[in-house]
Amino acid sequence: MKNHRTIHIWPVYVAVFAALVSGCAGGNAGKERPFPYVTVPGVITDGAEAAEFLGEHFWDDFIDTTEVFLCDSSHVNGVTDRDFEQAFADYAGILGMLPLEDAEQAVEDLYIRSEAFERHDSSTNVFEETAALAEKYLYDPNSPFRNENMYFRFVDRLAEYTGFTDVQRAAYRRTADMCSLNMIGCPATDFEFSDRSGKVYSLYGIKADYTLLFFSNPGCEACMRIINILDNDLSVRALISEGRLAVVNVYIDEDVASWYSYMKVYPESWYNGYDHNLSIRTGTLYDVRAIPSLYLLDRDKKVLLKDAPEKIVFAAIDSL
Repeated sequence: MKNHRTIHIWPVYVAVFAALVSGCAGGNAGKERPFPYVTVPGVITDGAEAAEFLGEHFWDDFIDTTEVFLCDSSHVNGVTDRDFEQAFADYAGILGMLPLEDAEQAVEDLYIRSEAFERHDSSTNVFEETAALAEKYLYDPNSPFRNENMYFRFVDRLAEYTGFTDVQRAAYRRTADMCSLNMIGCPATDFEFSDRSGKVYSLYGIKADYTLLFFSNPGCEACMRIINILDNDLSVRALISEGRLAVVNVYIDEDVASWYSYMKVYPESWYNGYDHNLSIRTGTLYDVRAIPSLYLLDRDKKVLLKDAPEKIVFAAIDSL
């Protein structure tokens, strides 16, 4: 747990399809129903095409205003809260199989459809529950599916929703602004950091085909696990020695004495430093919401992965 794409990551999400081999729908007015999963047409046999179909049609039979289903404290449009959340988790997995632009569009389309449902019948809880799960699965630091590019497309719309108060819209706008920092496909923001001898580096001064930007803390168990995995991976060591990969391990808080005590833990082949200006913690260069936080950058410091789950980062590095 954390403290609080041009890169192919298909294998991380393939298991989601097992739950989607058959669909069901139905129910009468005021009745409970199972989540109406969409069935992939038999003519679609390619995995990428199946993911594309599901990304576009996953919610077709759920966000449907032609029938009325039970909506109360434990049901969302006829589906139990538990089943609805499981369906959203399945959907989040499908999004991870799609090209990023397609996934972003799918999330925005989900917002549009759920808001339209709210305007059709404001007595239901579809809009509120969909928004809550979008935040939990696409934005929460502990979610294995988190992706701020995707969540931005949802929260940016929430910030404009006229059904909210000014205070609510301002809070969503703040989140949208933070999501917009260092987005995938954009240049990462440059910053300076100091190593243990006081030498000052800049992110853009690090030359390598790829840069793994690792925000870590001394005493963080999850950080230690990542350090051990990377340092014991012979292929990662080879990438570093060949100059293809640079690991920039940065501490962004004030307890520099504790950071110094961890020098023996950090691999010497890495760029290990601390933010002597406290520009990351106190400014708006990066929104480091939890530690550890991992970014993968290309040669030009364009963001390939932003605060990505470690399994996705490791899979990406393995593909280099």
